Amino acid sequence: MKAEDIMTKEVVSIRSSATVAEAVGVMKEKRLRALVVERNHENDAYGIVTETDIVYKVAAYGKDPKQVRIYEIMSKPCIIVNPELSIEYVARLFANTGIRRAPVIQGKLLGIISVTDILTKSNFVESPQSVLLEDKIQQAIADARAICSLYGKLSSECAAAWVTVEEIQAEAAHQKAGHMAFTKTSFEQYCASNPDAPECRIYYED
Repeated sequence: MKAEDIMTKEVVSIRSSATVAEAVGVMKEKRLRALVVERNHENDAYGIVTETDIVYKVAAYGKDPKQVRIYEIMSKPCIIVNPELSIEYVARLFANTGIRRAPVIQGKLLGIISVTDILTKSNFVESPQSVLLEDKIQQAIADARAICSLYGKLSSECAAAWVTVEEIQAEAAHQKAGHMAFTKTSFEQYCASNPDAPECRIYYED
């Protein structure tokens, strides 16, 4: 699943010149925890103002919400999400940056995605990425062996096929927060069981 599959398409935005009191009114009415801040011109960046911004930067200091403007407390430019980004990477982006929601943008504002969307709308429980990646690795290995058998073990096609295996395996290792150095790669495993294979002697000769 991708960000565009679970994002909320009906986005409520607000002007940067609006007051915090106005923002609070909209949030209460629409039952929202954040508002996207509109751009001032075509080349401008989007911003975002959240309930946390309002509580931490206004309420906590006893400021008058009717006097404070959105541009004084918003985050701009805000972190944005590409609609094609997989749910796993959206979750990782949120974890690494500490944010809970972000606008989904590709040329224009398409929607907004939050941790709640990931929890309630995605299929990460039924289809965890680690399982999908393992299936991809096994398929890539089978494809690589078939390609090497067809084109020859010293062919560029064979080398490219094993590179694909390594790329998928590297992603799986990164996801597990592991290090490739601690585990044998698929190519190393292949060479361990085929030590006399010409490509293994080429890549691993001293």
